[in-house]
Amino acid sequence: MKNSLRKFLLDKGYQRVKLNRINTNHYEVKAKINGVEGSFILDTGASTSCVGFEAVKIFNLKAKDSKIKAAGAGAVNMETQIAKNNKIRIGKWKKQRVALVLFNLDHVNTALTQHEAQPVHGIIGADILRKGKAVIDYDKNCLYLK
Repeated sequence: MKNSLRKFLLDKGYQRVKLNRINTNHYEVKAKINGVEGSFILDTGASTSCVGFEAVKIFNLKAKDSKIKAAGAGAVNMETQIAKNNKIRIGKWKKQRVALVLFNLDHVNTALTQHEAQPVHGIIGADILRKGKAVIDYDKNCLYLK
């Protein structure tokens, strides 16, 4: 194997995760939260990772009210809750004690389904990407986490 980004990162202890590019040109990634697999949009522009209210029971999240108002993707001032101390696993990479913001993802999933893409359970944002020292290889549609 020539001097590739893949070899370099794997030699540095990174885990490689295949990304799926969907109809909206977003990347979708499978992740397990508290041992339950779900589908998530990878969004480097989202400051925090979040899960839709409708998936709280699916992922066994303990929701608490939050004073934070969410904004993004054309929606502003949305009510949120927070769920702390979650386990997340993306490929072989895993992290404990992860906080997730919970909010209404209807506007995101409506946009996805209008483009004939499947709805998602949530968004993996910059907080988790930072924790995992993420590197995205756009040419090979891969995410590397350490």
